[in-house]
Amino acid sequence: MDNETKFMITCMLFTVICSSVSSDEWKATVVKSIDALVTSCVVVPCSFFHTGGNLPSSRLRGIWHEKDGIKKTIYHEDPTLIKDSFKERTKMLGRLGQNNCTLEITGVKDYDYGPFCFRVELVRTENNDPTKDMFSFVEDCVELNMLTEPPKPAVIKLQTATKGEPYTVTCSVIHTCPTHVPKLTWNLDSTKVTVHHKDIKQGNWETQSILTFIPEEDDNREITCTAEFNGGLKSSFTFTLHVKRIENYNHIIIPAVVGIGTALLFGIPCILMANKYKNRIAELQNQEGTMWNRLSRLSILFKFTVWCIKSACILRVFCFVLFCFLFVYLFSF
Repeated sequence: MDNETKFMITCMLFTVICSSVSSDEWKATVVKSIDALVTSCVVVPCSFFHTGGNLPSSRLRGIWHEKDGIKKTIYHEDPTLIKDSFKERTKMLGRLGQNNCTLEITGVKDYDYGPFCFRVELVRTENNDPTKDMFSFVEDCVELNMLTEPPKPAVIKLQTATKGEPYTVTCSVIHTCPTHVPKLTWNLDSTKVTVHHKDIKQGNWETQSILTFIPEEDDNREITCTAEFNGGLKSSFTFTLHVKRIENYNHIIIPAVVGIGTALLFGIPCILMANKYKNRIAELQNQEGTMWNRLSRLSILFKFTVWCIKSACILRVFCFVLFCFLFVYLFSF
């Protein structure tokens, strides 16, 4: 084996060893795939690690580029090096000194699908020139799943509301742009609206709007939750509210109580009076059958008859008034 061949083999082995060492020194964590709504924005979570420990941001330069070419730069601190189709649309949200390489893309186009890879370079602080210590994470790139239609909100609610009692409905939507969250609105005027934002990992976020109001009547009204995304696209969810009246048995209880009261009011005196006259007549019948006793019995019968007639008239008048009252009461519901 000649010296030239030995030298070439040595160079190749050195290159492989250096590449392996360099790969071991740098590690990155990037989501492999994430949804992106066309015309809206998307935030790609990214973090990296260097075995030499954290370095200040002034010693680091972060670059995002297309996987098939390092020169196809979509983000660089020097705007002149960015592809024309991505200029003024990309931004590094994370601080490199904190190992955060998170990227934001705004005004998403239907061709921004990637894959995109992160590249880190160590620079000299005196002139900001790159050193030989650099690494492209081409094995940890992200692809964007392009969405041309916005996702619909999801609504959590009770099937039936009760009149006069607080009713709560929750509307939520999933998105991938926490820097410009969707705006959730209702078609009801209510000041009791609470909004929450939650990170559900892998670059997905949830915006939640909780509406609380008091239903008044069952008019089968439609309630709509609308989500407006960054870029202007909208989606909505509509459902019909059914209101249940509170069970009220007054229309049964009151007439029953009045009827029982009337029966007791007139029934008991009639029974007592009838027994009184019955006993009096029995006493007179046991006495001798004189003319005076006969006249007394006739007098008692006459008085009892007159009392019954008067009571019957009063009862009829009272029953008529009671009937009118119940008629108005029942038909007022």
